[in-house]
Amino acid sequence: MAIHPSAVIDRQAEVDQTAEIGPYVVIEGPVRIGANTSVRSHAYLSGWTTIGEACEIHPFAVVGHFPQDFHHTGERSYCRVGDRVVIREGVTVHRGTQPGSSTIIGDECFLMAYCHVGHNCVLSRGVKVYNLAQIAGHVEIGDNAILSAASLVHQFVRIGKLAFVAAAARITMDVPPFLMAFGESTVVQHNIVGMRRAGYDEVALHEIRHAFRILYRSGKTFRKAVEELAATVKTPAGEDLAAFLVAPTLRGICAAGRSHRERLSRDSARSHDTDIRTWEP
Repeated sequence: MAIHPSAVIDRQAEVDQTAEIGPYVVIEGPVRIGANTSVRSHAYLSGWTTIGEACEIHPFAVVGHFPQDFHHTGERSYCRVGDRVVIREGVTVHRGTQPGSSTIIGDECFLMAYCHVGHNCVLSRGVKVYNLAQIAGHVEIGDNAILSAASLVHQFVRIGKLAFVAAAARITMDVPPFLMAFGESTVVQHNIVGMRRAGYDEVALHEIRHAFRILYRSGKTFRKAVEELAATVKTPAGEDLAAFLVAPTLRGICAAGRSHRERLSRDSARSHDTDIRTWEP
């Protein structure tokens, strides 16, 4: 075990013999660090935090500290980080608020510089959170979803499996699996590229395309569209989407928005008959 002499490690902490602890790291409380994990200079780990195997925690990251919640009064709560997780510079991950509750970061997640994961969030396997993205408390994010840079996610929102949230989007409602959200909580298209990369076949891709048209382009009410989907889906991807849509939600489901192509077409049409110097949206 390589521990830099300037590191401060609590006697309650359990650090695997193969872990590496860099200069000026502070480990406070009963933190547990797994095999082959690297904690780099000036990182701060605290509380009842568990770090899995082969993780990388980079400088000035804060993992397991008190939640930013006025209801928290210091009771025991947890932060659980899986295996092969990368936590880059300046990331903050807070532990749960309620006694016994947890914030969970699944295996193989990648949290990029200066992003924030609030208390009681659950990030499933392979989630990627890009620079400066901010995730409020109690958010649930499905496998391999992507949150792009500077995106904001409201508390209690659900983001489905392989969903994609665009840069600087403000997400206050649930984003269904396999779909792409932009701007103010609007879904504009399906994440076909992400599905192909994840190994889904053309049958699954076709079903998600069809489901998107029913949900967002058919003119049906949301309830009727979901009922139709639930009765007709045949692939695991379609079943995942239908299950997400019928599950309880505190925030509702994202509405339809214009795709990039539709916005370009609209703007082009306006430019033909409008003086750009006087045009107002």
